[in-house]
Amino acid sequence: MLKMTHLSKVYRTEVVETYALRDFSIDVKEGEFVAVTGPSGSGKTTFLTIAGLLETFTGGSYHLDGVDVSHLNDNARSKIRNEKIGFIFQAFNLIPDLNVYDNVEVPLRYRGMKAAERKKRIMESLERVGLSSRLKHYPAELSGGQQQRVAIARALAGSPRLLLADEPTGNLDTQMARGVMELLEDIHREGATIVMVTHDPELATRAQRNVHVIDGQVVDVAEDRVFSTSQLAEHSPA
Repeated sequence: MLKMTHLSKVYRTEVVETYALRDFSIDVKEGEFVAVTGPSGSGKTTFLTIAGLLETFTGGSYHLDGVDVSHLNDNARSKIRNEKIGFIFQAFNLIPDLNVYDNVEVPLRYRGMKAAERKKRIMESLERVGLSSRLKHYPAELSGGQQQRVAIARALAGSPRLLLADEPTGNLDTQMARGVMELLEDIHREGATIVMVTHDPELATRAQRNVHVIDGQVVDVAEDRVFSTSQLAEHSPA
């Protein structure tokens, strides 16, 4: 589903090179729920933005759903992103001037989907997250947990093959965070592939597998040992 091998991401200025990712390798299988953990500045979000085709990489290879994405142009990347990937952000990223229905509809409009199909998907996804009664509410009229559920509904409406979540409970209190995690677990049980970046070890234990990142590299949590690609294959599920 998602395979990165010896991936690197370097930010360059006239006087310095900064490695956000270095020899980064990960293999996420179809239907997995993987948590990516690590300290601030370790490269977790950089990994996620590259995984979501929001950012390019400097070296190595990245195959998404069997496609080598390294040579795709912007239009091709946008098409894959819109049709195969769903995003859930810590800050929700809802449009404040649009109501719940319209926020969920935005990516479907970009896809050129017919109105009847858009409506069907929007209603089904909002029903799925328990917000079908909030269609006309605006983000400011919702709690943080409800706003995150709208963001999840927006992602689900596109029927993504891969769901990427960046600190999805980071702005929520404990009770709201628990509700969002239970929803993600339900979505995973229904067959979705989920990659979740989190700084919370407790949340990470609820995923099937935990990938720990330090200084832009995947490490063994128990020993803080950098994995080679062959070792990663040994630790990946069959």
